[in-house]
Amino acid sequence: MLIVTNTFSQVQSKLNEEIPDTTAIGPEDEDELEPSQFDVLNTNNEFFKIKKDSNFDVPAYNQYFFWDTLDIHPYQSKMNKLTETLILPLLDSNSVFSVPIKGPINSNFGWRRWKFHYGIDLGLNAGDSIVAAFDGMVRVVRKSKSYGNVIVIRNNNGLETLYAHLSKALVSTNQEVKSGELIGLGGSTGHSSGPHLHFELRYLGGPINPNDIIDFKNFALLKDTLTVDYCLFEYMNDIQKARYYTVRKGDCLGKIAKRNGVSISRLCKLNGISRKTILRIGRKLRYT
Repeated sequence: MLIVTNTFSQVQSKLNEEIPDTTAIGPEDEDELEPSQFDVLNTNNEFFKIKKDSNFDVPAYNQYFFWDTLDIHPYQSKMNKLTETLILPLLDSNSVFSVPIKGPINSNFGWRRWKFHYGIDLGLNAGDSIVAAFDGMVRVVRKSKSYGNVIVIRNNNGLETLYAHLSKALVSTNQEVKSGELIGLGGSTGHSSGPHLHFELRYLGGPINPNDIIDFKNFALLKDTLTVDYCLFEYMNDIQKARYYTVRKGDCLGKIAKRNGVSISRLCKLNGISRKTILRIGRKLRYT
């Protein structure tokens, strides 16, 4: 068992050698920067891409190796290939935890129809206060097509927290924040059907189910430490196996099912639709 206090090189040598994904794990492709917009070092590290910079005075730099204030998801991690067990201290004598907002869970972490939801949605009223979960430093403040107004904070414990669909951000990049400090106002910007906070927890780019860390009924941490191993990211195996079909003119469920070797009922279950659902040309349907 490894306590994360030194450089991440202790861990990367334990990872299976595989070519990394070409895109980071995020909600929409349009939220990621084009390769020409970042400068990747020549490295044998196949765990994630490393950007050139000279800023070492940021949280958990010895685990991430770089500080990106533009790209929401700059990491190409494969945490489901991790073979070590890491222990991240979430609380200590100098830090506390605060729930970003005390609201009901409107949508949980996991599959949502054919698409995976990498965070948890907490209900709120537009303009409600959103606070930082942990002590840390603001890495990203920007507006994206899917997230709307979004804030990403790298926390002192090594986790990164993401707060999306805000009506307004009240912090700036490179700003130090404390747990419980006001960082923004709730809203419904971006791809949103109503006011809520989309909240994500990630480690080295790997999304973590917030329910594994936070008790949202009592608005408290479940434990003072987080055990990070491949089990925490096993859901990625299912995501990587998923295959999709794009609906074309003249398609029907029966035709699509036959073409891809699955049953109509299976198509309906995977995509949260019924046999009577009207198929729009260009829609993606998951079939595995």
